[in-house]
Amino acid sequence: MNKFVAPLTGALLAASAAAGAGAAPTDAVRDLAPNGRLRAAINFGNPVLAQKDPATGEPCGVSAALARELGRQLGVPVDFVTFTEAGQVFAALKDGAWDISFLAIDPVRAAEIGFTAAYVVIEGTYAVPAGSPLQRVEDVDRDGVHIAVAQGSAYDLFLTRTLKHAELVRAANSAAAVALLEQDKVEVLAGVKQPLLEYAKSHPAVRVLPGRFMEIQQAMGTPKARAAGIGFLKQFVETMKASGFVARELAASGQGDATVAPPAAAP
Repeated sequence: MNKFVAPLTGALLAASAAAGAGAAPTDAVRDLAPNGRLRAAINFGNPVLAQKDPATGEPCGVSAALARELGRQLGVPVDFVTFTEAGQVFAALKDGAWDISFLAIDPVRAAEIGFTAAYVVIEGTYAVPAGSPLQRVEDVDRDGVHIAVAQGSAYDLFLTRTLKHAELVRAANSAAAVALLEQDKVEVLAGVKQPLLEYAKSHPAVRVLPGRFMEIQQAMGTPKARAAGIGFLKQFVETMKASGFVARELAASGQGDATVAPPAAAP
């Protein structure tokens, strides 16, 4: 795993010390937990970031750990609001269903969500039948190629903007997208690299193409109008990366090959 540990700035040290002492700014607490509880959206559709505890069914993994630590620093209880796909998380924003989320940064989402810098970087790539003539990621965008995606996922949004020739076939969720490939209804399946590699291990009729078509910047976010909350979240994420918290939680959840995002560029 690549770990980026940079010296903390004075501002980050001050923020961390204040948070650790239970002294988060009141305006940040009001923004992030307006009802006195922190509602954290967790997407089980990305197993790199979130898993279910096999004993309790409760969320675990790096996203859940960050939510719990944020709640501790804010001095409020955490309520998990769970989803099976990233698109569902974004759709639930209009209903005011959550206070913080863990989503890939994307221009469509950024119109309504205030994002931090990334805390984890993962890759989007393709899986194809073992006998496919497609050998590289660069081979996929051609006429006659159909790519299955989970609707509303980061890679759906990215490929919608960037594909020139291939066509997207949107499925309701990741499992349905996989089924399209298994049923020979598409030539290619798009997804997050680690789950695709795990799938291919137990399905020898499928292989994962080398390379990537996108880098997925996973970040924390809150509704865009919550300016004080966004500012606190940005400091929080940088502190969690620099302290080794993100790296430790990735390793603890069996995702040690995921990449901790580098420090955010100075504004």
